[in-house]
Amino acid sequence: MGQGGADPGQNRSGPRGRVCDIDCDAYPYTAGANPLKNLLPPWVQIGGNETMLARLALPEIRARIRAEIAAHGLNNWGRIPSWEAVQISISPRRPETGGQTVAALARARDSDPIDQICDHLIADDGATRVLITSISEDDIRTIVRSPTALVGSDGNCVATYGIVSQGMPHPRFYGTFARIIGRYVHDETLIPLEQAIYKMTAGPAKALKLRDRGLLKQGWRADVTIFDPDDFRDEATYANPHCYPSGPRTTVIVNGIVVIENAAHTGATPGIVLRRSANGSVG
Repeated sequence: MGQGGADPGQNRSGPRGRVCDIDCDAYPYTAGANPLKNLLPPWVQIGGNETMLARLALPEIRARIRAEIAAHGLNNWGRIPSWEAVQISISPRRPETGGQTVAALARARDSDPIDQICDHLIADDGATRVLITSISEDDIRTIVRSPTALVGSDGNCVATYGIVSQGMPHPRFYGTFARIIGRYVHDETLIPLEQAIYKMTAGPAKALKLRDRGLLKQGWRADVTIFDPDDFRDEATYANPHCYPSGPRTTVIVNGIVVIENAAHTGATPGIVLRRSANGSVG
């Protein structure tokens, strides 16, 4: 999920009287994503990756990890119902494990789950990423309905080809915004389309202090998405994440240049790096 917070853009006094803006965003999925190593107690990573991997090979360290997780749950995630809730997402050196749960991998080896994840991290040089089913659908609906919560994918660059097509990433990378519109606007009518659009455009632009983006306004950057709200649905799943949303007539314009036309990339790359100025604005 995104960071919790108060009304987007509203001021809140800090503990020493300082004023800051607090905003929040979330993605509409019941699973979160994280590096596998981040599920372990924080002290495991002290000293860097090589030190961590050497530490994970020690039986006494594994026993300590096992005891702490039994007592306190997984770091960053609290308690989970079982290791069936933790699924390998991306594993550069063990790609064949993508889509399998820690529980299934441990059963296949007749291994303890803690031994399984420690061995996996060692084999994968610490680079393994996982999906963790840990978010209530009721909580998602509450956040979607909230006028103060924005929508964000919390994702990075992915595509159905090339190096960024590897593994089984979180489907939010492809489907977050289409899922809001198709499921929560169209099917469940939790919020009107106009509010959903604000949560994805003007709201985030305001929170990030983008100077001339987020609205269709004269003199502002021409960043525009044209789509059919009756045919704009997420098609990416946990089992098949590398899928673009539906909508054969979707068009995307970036800085006034057509980048996506009829759901196909034109080859244009008019995007630019945005940098924050001394006054805090970005553009």
